[in-house]
Amino acid sequence: MSSLILALFFLLGLKVIATTDTWRHCTDLLPLDLLSFVLERDPSRLVPGVHLKQAGGVRGVHLSSPHPSMSFPSSQLLVDCDLFPKEFSFVVTLKVSHAATKRNEYIFSLMESKSVKKQEAGDDKLNVSERSGNTQQNKEKENKKSKEESGRILLGLRFSGKRLHLIYKGHRGVTEHWVLGGARLVDNQWHTLVLVVSSHHVRLTVDCNSPLEIVPSRPFPSDLNIQGARFHIGSRGRWKGLYSGLLRQLVLVPGSDATHYVCPSSDPRLAALSVPPLLSDLQLTGRRDDNHVTSYETEEQVSVGLQRSCSEELQGQLWFNPLKKGLYLCDGAVWIAVLEDHKRLDYVLEHQVLTTSSETHDIEVFQLPGIGLMAAMAHRSPASGSAVYLWSQTGFQLYQNISTHEALAWRQFSIGKKIYLVVSNSGGGPDKHSNKVPETDFSVIYKWSKRRKKFVQFQTLQTYCARDWEAFNINQQTYLAVANHRKGDNNHTIDSVVYKWNKLTKSFGVHQTLPTSGAYDWEFFTVGPYHFLVVANAFDGVTTSVDSVIYLWVNGSFQVFQTVKTFCATDWEMFQIGSRVFLVVANGHRLNAKGPSQYAINSTIYELDMNGQVFVKFQDIFTYSAVDWEFFSLGEEYFLVVANSFNGESYSLNSILYRWQGYEGFVPVHWLPTIGCSDWEFFSSRGESYLIYSSAKAPLSKVFKLKTY
Repeated sequence: MSSLILALFFLLGLKVIATTDTWRHCTDLLPLDLLSFVLERDPSRLVPGVHLKQAGGVRGVHLSSPHPSMSFPSSQLLVDCDLFPKEFSFVVTLKVSHAATKRNEYIFSLMESKSVKKQEAGDDKLNVSERSGNTQQNKEKENKKSKEESGRILLGLRFSGKRLHLIYKGHRGVTEHWVLGGARLVDNQWHTLVLVVSSHHVRLTVDCNSPLEIVPSRPFPSDLNIQGARFHIGSRGRWKGLYSGLLRQLVLVPGSDATHYVCPSSDPRLAALSVPPLLSDLQLTGRRDDNHVTSYETEEQVSVGLQRSCSEELQGQLWFNPLKKGLYLCDGAVWIAVLEDHKRLDYVLEHQVLTTSSETHDIEVFQLPGIGLMAAMAHRSPASGSAVYLWSQTGFQLYQNISTHEALAWRQFSIGKKIYLVVSNSGGGPDKHSNKVPETDFSVIYKWSKRRKKFVQFQTLQTYCARDWEAFNINQQTYLAVANHRKGDNNHTIDSVVYKWNKLTKSFGVHQTLPTSGAYDWEFFTVGPYHFLVVANAFDGVTTSVDSVIYLWVNGSFQVFQTVKTFCATDWEMFQIGSRVFLVVANGHRLNAKGPSQYAINSTIYELDMNGQVFVKFQDIFTYSAVDWEFFSLGEEYFLVVANSFNGESYSLNSILYRWQGYEGFVPVHWLPTIGCSDWEFFSSRGESYLIYSSAKAPLSKVFKLKTY
């Protein structure tokens, strides 16, 4: 008898082992778009209880009831597997309502099958009955427990009290949850969350910022059985716990950290891995069939008029301009075109020939509140200094002369309500006694005086043949970066400097030095939460074939992110087209040890590869000693204009205007005659668009008007 029992136990053990071994984890799956799965079953109509709402110019899903169509068996997406992945990620884009902070609301849930639970409860009830003598009292208790726990949650993401909770069925069926605090989501804004779960940690990234990480006391279960389970989007299958905000994206990525799929992003609050086509469609009209009208709502109100101001109080407000036939959205600072009768560039017309006191290396165009549009020009001659011009209907008129010493560049910036101009002085020329170029010179910061209505000297900074200044803000701190070109006659391998504004002393002090080689230009830009600073290195004393460097802001200073081979790089220009991020470099010339230099060479456009987190070559453009690029847009068209300065024989060249053609990249559309072109600037005034260029070889600048249709 005992041998029969042992044999029975042995056979049962084999059955258990065999069953366990045949359980399959969900691995090696592509990202699974849960939201698209329920919304796109029938694109002609929306799921009952689901409404589309627009917030901040972006569509999301709002739920008014937990309709069965917003749930589906897990086996329809997690195919041929029985156990939930041991490691996974969720990418969620949402807008949280204030109501969510006062109750428990589910973004999604994975619910256990009720029939499975009842079967488990029945098995437990039999075991308990056998142990307790099968009393009627125990039967009633177990029946009550089975009813209460039927359809128990296996996995869910819940919002409660301004915190996220990851809930799951843990060891021995005990429901556990991890609290993910510190994420500020209740601010009436869209946010994209990337939740990464592995066996021993959970990490939450909000809007591509630094992640919040916890290490739980117990690991996520590796045997979470999902046989017969169902996904519920925005609920746990009942009215209580229904998500009250807006959902735009909900993607499960089995077995992988999805952070690098969406970060960095040019718009981190709306970083997208997979957004349902229904929510990507920007048409404002509802879709209709014979039986159903698509529910579409907006949170914005529309005002009509020829002129409106945009402020934080009007954030989300829509404005229709009947003159321009345009619909605009206030983002809290400026109006963003939603629908517009877009301009298209027809041709370029010469508008003004501005005679200057000297050759001009650089132009800085800026708006001065209460005064108007201004242009600061960096003149070569120290005798006449440099000039600030004021724009009128007929063109730029001289406003103020400022004493400079072979000025090479201007940069305008603001600190609070104070407005400043900083000039790059390259020195006073060779010393009269030694005929040598002085090793040091001083660049000057000027401050706008409201009382005197002109710029007055504010602070001097020691520089070395400064070619460029770049002003930028990081974490509400103001910085200035100077491109030191050379020290003395031929020492080009020197440090350039990043200065930081000191609020106590009301002045700039050295924050960081960076090694450069004949630095010619700085360009600062931000992609999502990441801050970049790229230098154009032109010459190391031997060759123009040197690396330019892209720096990334890390823990309070700039660190090398990537090096790029350039040839006498004179300018970098960053620009975006949609969500794509580009950098274009102006290559000046290739210096040959034997033979003449090459001035006809390629300048290159690079694109940021979000997945590889590296800039890769996108397009080469043939240029003639290029010294500047300027990017601008008109309506839905994008343009680049290059400053061609010298072809080895002549300074009288065509600078070329290129238009974005999508797959083809940029193609030439206009040829503009220039003389020693050193800089291009785009500006707008009273609805009209203009380009101005400066000449480093003639005392003139030209303004071109861009005719549109």
